[in-house]
Amino acid sequence: MSDRFSLDKEREVAPLPAPLTSVCIDNHAHLELITESEPDSPLIAAVLDEAQSVGIDRVIQVGYSAEQSAWGVRCAEAFPGRVLAAVALHPNDAPVTKDLEGDLEKIADLAKHPRVCAIGETGLDFFRTAPEGQEKQIYSFKRHIQIAKDVNKALMIHDRDAHRAVLDTLLEVGAPERVVFHCYSGDAEMARECATHGYYLSFAGTVTFKNAPHLRDALAVTPLERILVETDSPFLTPTPNRGLLNTPAQIPHTLRLMAEVRQMDIDELCRAIVENTTRVYGEFAR
Repeated sequence: MSDRFSLDKEREVAPLPAPLTSVCIDNHAHLELITESEPDSPLIAAVLDEAQSVGIDRVIQVGYSAEQSAWGVRCAEAFPGRVLAAVALHPNDAPVTKDLEGDLEKIADLAKHPRVCAIGETGLDFFRTAPEGQEKQIYSFKRHIQIAKDVNKALMIHDRDAHRAVLDTLLEVGAPERVVFHCYSGDAEMARECATHGYYLSFAGTVTFKNAPHLRDALAVTPLERILVETDSPFLTPTPNRGLLNTPAQIPHTLRLMAEVRQMDIDELCRAIVENTTRVYGEFAR
């Protein structure tokens, strides 16, 4: 069993794919869950180095709590040019946190940091949150939307079993200039609706799963200039490594499937995704 990052010993780290011939960017990862280390640890550097060895040279570290978002900011400080941070309370945390207002204030303060590129992951999750908790979840989502607008940074959305509610909330309060649906889980019809509003769709390893033809249909109809790619590592490891521990280095598997679905050259796809990612989040060396 491989433990090359001193990782979760219950799951083997997925083997490295063949390298890409063009660079690309992982726009959603949880590095602290891969390594369980300090934000400037050599273990983080090892994860980033492996990703770079297969063509993934930049990563966005994504927040889900006030404490972990602060970890992400320190990680982005430790790896300038390679890591940017997104900060937020996860929608499932919003109804259960002991101090929602205090945590939202911490997120609003972190959002001003120059190495923070987005407010996320925020949104709605009606799969894990019962109806009695959804009011707080919606309130938190609206507050995050306002924070994103206040600091003029992208909004990174977690949407699980809440497609219509997420879209309606964005329309109700007014979306920020740049909106990303992380780990897009809707169908082609929703993808077309998102495109009309100029939202970006980020595809994860789930698009490679045999039981997800709706995601491949959505990918096929999404305008090229609205497509991003991610791992959501350590989760959602793409085929052929499902069940193994995911890292940013696994994105080539996802990209190769995406290029096949789009019937386009993979280098062209990588170039487009890099342009899109930079348009959404800005430059990494800042």
